[in-house]
Amino acid sequence: MRVGYNSENLCILSVTVVSEMAMSRLDLIIEQLSIARLQTESLLDSITSEDWFRQPTEGVTHVAWQVGHLASAEYHLLMERRRGRRPDDDQLIPARFRSQFQRGSSPDPDSSQYPSPEAIRHVFDDVHRHAIEELRRQSDEGLDEPTEPAHPRFKTKFGAIQFCPLHEMLHAGQIGLLRRLLGMKPIR
Repeated sequence: MRVGYNSENLCILSVTVVSEMAMSRLDLIIEQLSIARLQTESLLDSITSEDWFRQPTEGVTHVAWQVGHLASAEYHLLMERRRGRRPDDDQLIPARFRSQFQRGSSPDPDSSQYPSPEAIRHVFDDVHRHAIEELRRQSDEGLDEPTEPAHPRFKTKFGAIQFCPLHEMLHAGQIGLLRRLLGMKPIR
C-alpha cells in the first residue's frame, strides 16, 4: 500500500494498494521517513530565519540546533551506520557540522557559532535526499548485521534505519513546542 499525503496538513490524499508485490521493509521505512519529513517541514515553513536561534528561556534548545541535529542524526543513522563513512561525505555534511549537532552537543544561544539557517536547511535537505536515494538502491542483504559503534536503542543496521523516522518525529514535536513558546499558533 502506498499512501499520498497533503504536505500542508498531512491529510491522506490517496491510497494505492499494490497487490502484486508486498512492500519491503525498506520501502516501509522510506514511507515513514517521508511522513516524518513532511511533518517537520510543515513546522519549519512558517518559522522566520530570525527565530531559528531564539531560545524561549535560557537552557532551552532552538530551531537551528533541532534542524542541524536532525541532519546529523539522519546521516549517522541512514548512511554512516549502514555503509560506513566515505571521503565524499564531508562534501554533503562537513565534520564541523556533524560535531556541532551530534548527540550530546548543546545548543549555543550565540548564532555566530553556527552556519546560517539557510545553510543548515540546505544540509538538512541534501542529507535527506541522498539518504533516501541510497536506501532506494539498498538491498536487504547485510541489514541484519550489527551496527558499529553499539547503540542502546538498536543492534543492527536495519535497527538504525528503523529508528530514524521515530527520532525525527520526536524532534518535530520539540520544534512544534518551540513554535508555541515563541508565540506562534499551532499549525493544526
